[in-house]
Amino acid sequence: HVQLVESGGGSVQAGGSLRLSCTAYGGNYNFNCMGWFRQSPGKEREAVAAVYTAGSSTYYGDAVKGRFTISQEKSNNTVYLTMNNAQPEDTAIYYCAVVTYCRGEYCCRLSEINNYNIWARGTQVTVS
Repeated sequence: HVQLVESGGGSVQAGGSLRLSCTAYGGNYNFNCMGWFRQSPGKEREAVAAVYTAGSSTYYGDAVKGRFTISQEKSNNTVYLTMNNAQPEDTAIYYCAVVTYCRGEYCCRLSEINNYNIWARGTQVTVS
């Protein structure tokens, strides 16, 4: 089945930028949605951004609109999350995830977090 490997987490000063990567391996790359989610201590998991990998539609959570950009590099099955103007409230563990059993674009919506059924381990982002 699909395995997801993240990279790019770390520390950044407020107002700075960071780029996270998530690469999918195996499973015949059988998914059309890849998303980024985050969780900080004491809070529920929050949807950040998603992309319909079979097309180009993107979705963003209200907290990151205008600051974060999700993009994909289909040739190497990688999705990026570029975080610009990072703020301390963006501090969290960031997870990428995919939807493998639902193929339509509607499956990628951030409100349907339960659709995302394969998750990476997470990478820490700290903004200070």
